[in-house]
Amino acid sequence: MATLIRSKISNVATSVSNKSQAKVSGMFARMGFQAATDEEAVGFAHCDDLDFEHRQGLQMDILKSEGSDEGGEPPLEGDIHYQRDGTGPLPPSSSKDEGVCSELSGQGKPKITAWEAGWNVTNAIQGMFVLGLPYAILHGGYLGLFLIIFAAVVCCYTGKILIACLYEENEDGEVVRVRDSYVDIANACCTPRFPSLGGRIVNVAQIIELVMTCILYVVVSGNLMYNSFPNLPVSQKSWSIIATAVLLPCAFLKNLKAVSKFSLLCTLAHFVINVLVIAYCLSRARDWAWDKVKFYIDVKKFPISIGIIVFSYTSQIFLPSLEGNMQNPKEFHCMMNWTHIAACILKGLFALVAYLTWADETKEVITDNLPSTIRAVVNLFLVAKALLSYPLPFFAAVEVLERSLFQDGSRAFFPNCYGGDGRLKSWGLTLRCALVVFTLLMAIYVPHFALLMGLTGSLTGAGLCFLLPSLFHLKLLWRKLLWHHVFFDVAIFVIGGICSVSGFIHSLEGLIEAFRTNSED
Repeated sequence: MATLIRSKISNVATSVSNKSQAKVSGMFARMGFQAATDEEAVGFAHCDDLDFEHRQGLQMDILKSEGSDEGGEPPLEGDIHYQRDGTGPLPPSSSKDEGVCSELSGQGKPKITAWEAGWNVTNAIQGMFVLGLPYAILHGGYLGLFLIIFAAVVCCYTGKILIACLYEENEDGEVVRVRDSYVDIANACCTPRFPSLGGRIVNVAQIIELVMTCILYVVVSGNLMYNSFPNLPVSQKSWSIIATAVLLPCAFLKNLKAVSKFSLLCTLAHFVINVLVIAYCLSRARDWAWDKVKFYIDVKKFPISIGIIVFSYTSQIFLPSLEGNMQNPKEFHCMMNWTHIAACILKGLFALVAYLTWADETKEVITDNLPSTIRAVVNLFLVAKALLSYPLPFFAAVEVLERSLFQDGSRAFFPNCYGGDGRLKSWGLTLRCALVVFTLLMAIYVPHFALLMGLTGSLTGAGLCFLLPSLFHLKLLWRKLLWHHVFFDVAIFVIGGICSVSGFIHSLEGLIEAFRTNSED
């Protein structure tokens, strides 16, 4: 009984702490900041819920054992939640897994307003990868600017139709939410022949995107440090190794609570970076090279730019969870409109202003064009943000891999990597370390930020943002769609498919050539 009382007190304290953090987050959101600012933060924020459920499961295991020994009362129904080993019973209201973390039905959880949801979407599509957009303008000119606008419109539309796939009409003609995640939508489209195929495809795409994001963080860290201190006898590969050594403790992460404390620092770092870059560009407004912006495209490199632009808009994987946690889901469409309009304007202005400043000398990461004095300061902020951001996609990728391969019950491919006490086994820790080393090896052998970003955007970004939403919309709701919706879905699928294949081929060719060059060196 004493243990039960302590457990209840702990729950109340945790609830109060969560509400306080929500109020602080809301305050920063109204100021123009957000506590979780990284590109994946929308989905990863819910991983703390998973950790909370895990702790609750362990606590209830203790209560059960004590109750059986002392003859006490068994725990009430609904008090036992998700456990790491996957053996604990789920509450009746639990929903299916989206891949990043377990999504519960949302009852009893604090809801977010449309403004807070909007800032989360903004953070997902306004991350540090916008620093590669001026390089896209270099190879696309005005067509690159048009593509920034076009991608915003399409991603806004596909985000809305993806949410529409979560709902169906019941017998009374009321529209109700029958699905909870991207994985649920994918599985529904493949039912009844292959009921789990769609979810596996989405999970694979998600893992690829998360791991590639980790690789990009290592690449950009090594690149920025090398360009910040060119006089030091340290190569870019060596800087990448140093960065990975700093990131190796990520393999020991049990939850994201320690990492979340640095999220505000990421916000401040990103804000300082944007201000410094734009301020310097405006100071050279008299020298802007308007004549360099043309209507021609580089046929070989522009498809890579398509992937870069698409990758900067990826947020669809998090939208079902976000919409399900809104106080008023009817405001979702309005929220998507103003967030993507704002992102379109800010990205277009940032890319154009930066390109006008350096024209044909624009580099893959625009901060490398800054003077050495300013560049060192800005790059250090960027490196700090990259290192603080790395644990988030890494932890999410580990969660997806562990659930898919080691914790999927009888369908798991390998033995459970967690012991009966919930602790990670030594060989499981070895696999986590191997994943960190893998991101390092990729960053060393292919240290090209734009090529990796273009490849990821063309492969997973276009698939998750363009192809799958339009395909799922046609499959699940085709009987209720108007002709112009069908036309838009088909057009997006065809155009997205062409851009995806073209960008993937050119990015892959560039990566193979870069890999051969590095091997020869």
